[in-house]
Amino acid sequence: MKADAALVELLHFLRLYEYRFTTVTPTTHSRVLARGEVSDTGLRDIFGWNRPFSSDQIEPVLLGLLGRAGAISTGENDKFISRVRVASLGDDLLVHSGFPTNDRDAVFFGPDSYRFVNFVKREVPSLSNVRSIVDMGAGNGAGGIAVARLLDGARITLVDVNAVALAMAATNAAAAGVDANLLEADCIPDNVDLVMANPPYIVDDKRRQYRHGGEMFGGAVALGWVRQALEKLSPAGVMLLYTGVAFVDGRSPLLAEIAQECRAARADVTLTELDPDVFGRS
Repeated sequence: MKADAALVELLHFLRLYEYRFTTVTPTTHSRVLARGEVSDTGLRDIFGWNRPFSSDQIEPVLLGLLGRAGAISTGENDKFISRVRVASLGDDLLVHSGFPTNDRDAVFFGPDSYRFVNFVKREVPSLSNVRSIVDMGAGNGAGGIAVARLLDGARITLVDVNAVALAMAATNAAAAGVDANLLEADCIPDNVDLVMANPPYIVDDKRRQYRHGGEMFGGAVALGWVRQALEKLSPAGVMLLYTGVAFVDGRSPLLAEIAQECRAARADVTLTELDPDVFGRS
């Protein structure tokens, strides 16, 4: 899968313009947009908040790149709207889906993405002899790109069932200067030294791929990936799993199943609570 050259160039231009934008939850994003239009639309409004804009509010080169990428739509009052957003993460700029992310194959990047990347970046330096890495359910590739830089020389594979996500991951990796393999699949490749994963963990009525975690109160996808990792990891391999976990009457069905699977495989498991309540209302 090839990177979109126009979007790669767009990210390079935005970096020259010192563009920065930290994404927020969809609820917060909706509240900001509900305040109405702004008087002076800038790059953060166009590519961060995803507000409509007119041709005189954007550099012609950026408008042309959006057009070449097929990433622009015409909205009300002859205004344009970008079909992609751009988030900043460290020194990287990353494309992801426009707002709102309602399509089944939407590519989400938000607060959980930052938590996931920070988690794996904390854990990876303690690992040794990592030659092959799989970012399972890679989305737009943020996690894999960050870890590839920490493990120079390791082979990184970004895996996702969503072809749209992999296309964006290819673009983001190219813009970041990271050489990554891309695999459209729902299975972890064989003999991997490190599997990192941020699976969907919410029960979503729309069954959006980035969000719906299936049965077990949204934990089924995570459990399936743990089972795969126990089979596919190299003898000294490690899985770094970041996921939301539902508790019912003080007990987590997902954690109980993961512990049982690890005992059966004679694998060590360490649990760390990062946040006591994420998206509780969902």
